[in-house]
Amino acid sequence: PIPFTLAPTSEPIRLTVDDVTDTTCALKWRPPERIGAGGISGYIIEYCKEGTDQWVQANQEPVEKNQYRVKDLPVGEKMLFRVVAVNMAGRSPPATLGQAVTIREIMENPKIRLPRNLRTKLIRTVGEKVNLVIPFQGKPRPVVTWLKDGVPLEDKTVGTRTSDLDSILFIRSAERAHSGRYTLSVQIENMSDSADLYIQIVEKPGPPIDVHVTDVWGFNAALEWKPPKDNGNCEIIGYTIQKADMKTKEWFTVYEHNRRPSCTVSDLVMGNEYSFRVFSENICGLSDSVGISKNTAVIAKTGLTYNPAPFKEKDRSSSPKFITPLVDRSVVAGYSAAISCAVRGYPKPKIIWMKNKMIIGEDPKFLMQNNQGVLTLNIRKPSLFDTGKYTCRAVNDLGEDEVECKLEVRAVQEKGEEEKK
Repeated sequence: PIPFTLAPTSEPIRLTVDDVTDTTCALKWRPPERIGAGGISGYIIEYCKEGTDQWVQANQEPVEKNQYRVKDLPVGEKMLFRVVAVNMAGRSPPATLGQAVTIREIMENPKIRLPRNLRTKLIRTVGEKVNLVIPFQGKPRPVVTWLKDGVPLEDKTVGTRTSDLDSILFIRSAERAHSGRYTLSVQIENMSDSADLYIQIVEKPGPPIDVHVTDVWGFNAALEWKPPKDNGNCEIIGYTIQKADMKTKEWFTVYEHNRRPSCTVSDLVMGNEYSFRVFSENICGLSDSVGISKNTAVIAKTGLTYNPAPFKEKDRSSSPKFITPLVDRSVVAGYSAAISCAVRGYPKPKIIWMKNKMIIGEDPKFLMQNNQGVLTLNIRKPSLFDTGKYTCRAVNDLGEDEVECKLEVRAVQEKGEEEKK
């Protein structure tokens, strides 16, 4: 008698199709996880037509290997397969294949040929047409599916058309909601290939918000603002600042591509009152509307009237503070360049410029200017040796402050070199 401890094994695992021809199907699998004292004598493979339950045993004797090719199958039929492990105690539960296999030769494995321009993110503006043609190969004709962000593509405004050789994704008029990851997959039986496309739909940004004058001194005004609420679905790359004299109401551009949400406007005219406006910019261009400063800058007339102060003047002493920093720059050798910043402080601070922490002395290559606290270091025809870290330090009796930036000097590219790049 069989000892009662012997039992069939658990089912074989990971049953998959290895290959299909017009009359055969090769299967492979892994041994059961639980085998027990009874061991394994081998495996029995069975098949039946989809839609029936008449299972036919393919092998008379159990096979010991974890693979088997079932032969003499009807061409073009959909077949189901299952595998059981057998030992002295009997049959294990079956391992079954999830879906039916059509018995036909895969002449050419499915493969997507993703065009080079779609291997990086595709950027289009709102309203533009998107029409992407993605070739693939595979015989017989693969089953093609599209996903967006990992789920089946259900958006009625995105169309797909598939032929034997390619699949087309098209959008008549792009909207920001169309941005995302689109996945194309092509499948023939157990063989498949897939590719991801990244689409970003962008538009012009909204205007900067809360534009205001924070400070006025001499012939200068300091402005600040906040980035726009809506960046147009891509990075803000800069701001354009304009000024207008309240008398003429004509707008003049002061800065373009200003990276920070602040700036100092210099060379304003004494006795005039100025308003300012700021545009945001992204890769689509400048915002259609502007942020206008809530307040104005009045440039006072100085030294025209003398009013002796009957009381002690308010102490305006303050330690130096930089209100516009130095910004990292990259310049071309041989072309004069300048870096600038702005400082406040009273009494008027002493200004020290340094390169790599060494004070720049009386060097004819450098010209230092101080126009009412707007500080500029001009560098005549910089060479590669002028690359480094530049520091501007302002000192008075009440304290000191400093700002620094990196300056990179690049070699001039020859014509031929440029083209190679």
